[in-house]
Amino acid sequence: MLQHMRPAIVLIVLFSALTGLVYPLAVTGIAQIALPRQANGSLIEKDGAVVGSALIGQNFKTDRYFHPRPSATTDTDPNDATKTIDAPYNAANSTGSNLGPTSQKLVDRVKAGVEVWRAMAGPGPVPADAVTTSASGLDPDVSPQAALAQVASVAKARGLDEGQVRLLVEASVEKPFLGLIGEPRINILRLNLALDQLKSS
Repeated sequence: MLQHMRPAIVLIVLFSALTGLVYPLAVTGIAQIALPRQANGSLIEKDGAVVGSALIGQNFKTDRYFHPRPSATTDTDPNDATKTIDAPYNAANSTGSNLGPTSQKLVDRVKAGVEVWRAMAGPGPVPADAVTTSASGLDPDVSPQAALAQVASVAKARGLDEGQVRLLVEASVEKPFLGLIGEPRINILRLNLALDQLKSS
């Protein structure tokens, strides 16, 4: 019986070592050599300190900054562990709202978002990504239309020339990969950091 079990035991140990140790270490090593910034989370630094990741949105609330796409992530209520509370851009709980098109809660949230948007950006078309959440709830990017619509309010809050802020937004547009894959987009964290530099220049 041991004669029949020995090959199975050897194979289990061998493949456990290969797939659980050798392969992950090899892939990690290759990633650190070929794409070290991406392998370490695409972190963004300011004055030598990490201020965020290019892959995860942050909640900018004041008029002095461009606002990101809404987030539907939640967290455990600190007062009642059986309940959840809104916690925008909670990377530990990446998820969409999973609310369907007939959900009254979704309709109410979008209507409230439209009102907030119009108060900030004024009349005109409301970009869909300005009032809807992404599937992950962590989307760091917005459409150029969503950023451009915020130019006037950000420029006013900072006392900057509107044309200067518009040029900064236009310069921040990232093109689709190879000109084909994806949509034009603007990373809000990078844009707001560039905006801070514009203020100090």
